[in-house]
Amino acid sequence: MTSPYGRGDGSFRILHVSTGNVCRSPITERLTRHALDVRLGAAAADLLVESAGTWGHEGARMEAHAATVLAELGAEPAGFTGRELRDEHVIEADLVLTATRDHRAQVISMGHSAGLRTFTLKEFARLVRAIDAATLPPPQEGAVARAAALVRAAAALRGWLLAPSVEADEVGDPYGAPLSYFRAVGEEIHLALDPVVTALTGVPAHTVG
Repeated sequence: MTSPYGRGDGSFRILHVSTGNVCRSPITERLTRHALDVRLGAAAADLLVESAGTWGHEGARMEAHAATVLAELGAEPAGFTGRELRDEHVIEADLVLTATRDHRAQVISMGHSAGLRTFTLKEFARLVRAIDAATLPPPQEGAVARAAALVRAAAALRGWLLAPSVEADEVGDPYGAPLSYFRAVGEEIHLALDPVVTALTGVPAHTVG
């Protein structure tokens, strides 16, 4: 199946964006990868997951507390390398999920027709909860077709389904905070990702295992 968005190679690329690419976006990237692998198995290979930072620490390791939280949530922290957000990352992404509205604005300001495929993580989670799964391609048609349809449906809903508050669509920055705050942020990300991964895969978490 050829992606209707970016690169036309039969895959679908998800890009997570935060500020330094050492705390929130590494957590989100690795939790997404883990959840997709658990729910889809080998078919998850068609969904590529990456991250970058608007002020990314190029080549940096993720923060130690972020790695601890990932391990506690069952995901793999090893081998991560930070990146600064570049034009090619946005061009190649079929879905961009950011930590905050400021990050979303920065991605969109880069151009590349990014507006319809860029959301904050919590905004996207809120929107996909409102999408009737029956309107999406069934899982047997492939993860790429389903993911592309989900992005289109979420973009169409954005102007109609508004956040209850400005803060509701944002994940706070734990940089420099104690482990307890990183754990709270990790759980916040984990909870936001659950409806997203369910919508992407058609496989609810409670049916796994």
